[in-house]
Amino acid sequence: MTDTKPLPRATLGRQIRDALVRRIVSGELAPGERLVETRIAEDYGTSQAPVREALRELEAIGMVETRPRRGTFVRHFIQQTLRESYVVRAALEEAATRLALPAGTVPFEALHADVTAMREAADRGDVQAVGSASVSFHRHVIDAAGNELLKGAWEALQIEARTAVTLLAVEPALPEVAEEHAELLAVLESGDLAAACLLTRDHQWHYADLPHDAHGRARDSGNPDR
Repeated sequence: MTDTKPLPRATLGRQIRDALVRRIVSGELAPGERLVETRIAEDYGTSQAPVREALRELEAIGMVETRPRRGTFVRHFIQQTLRESYVVRAALEEAATRLALPAGTVPFEALHADVTAMREAADRGDVQAVGSASVSFHRHVIDAAGNELLKGAWEALQIEARTAVTLLAVEPALPEVAEEHAELLAVLESGDLAAACLLTRDHQWHYADLPHDAHGRARDSGNPDR
């Protein structure tokens, strides 16, 4: 039986989205299954508005699809769309690093605050808070690049929703996620542009989970070098 207790109103749409992601990833909601807004709203004790918001986000990242005059249905959850998004994201964030680091616009104090927030959230086991702090960290670097076209392309990837899906689907060790960002911050602070760009790219390719890394080197499928 599904645990569908009412959720706090503060981030209702996001919590419904994450709850549906868990049910899709686990197979509880099967590919092809119709998602009825009124039923979901009743399950979580809310109106249809936050449900609609959650379904829009899931559609934007390819987990559900809306068919005219038929409703919203679960799509086959294929990792390919996540993989592709991380490859594109790696290129965008590397470009942002190349612009921001030489310009001296990287907000290191804000990045330290994000890493601290990630560590504290990891200690609590709060997946959502880890994801939010991670998105904030990377958005600060994107903003520091001062390139609106680049920022628009990055935002169009639905970074927040995709990050939530990745953390829920992959279930990485949360303290390791925080330390990955601490390592990236240390390289940025070193001022070594080549090393910062390399780690920025590798950081995203880690989650692309491809058979090769950002340098084209084959990964050991039994113990991938991520």
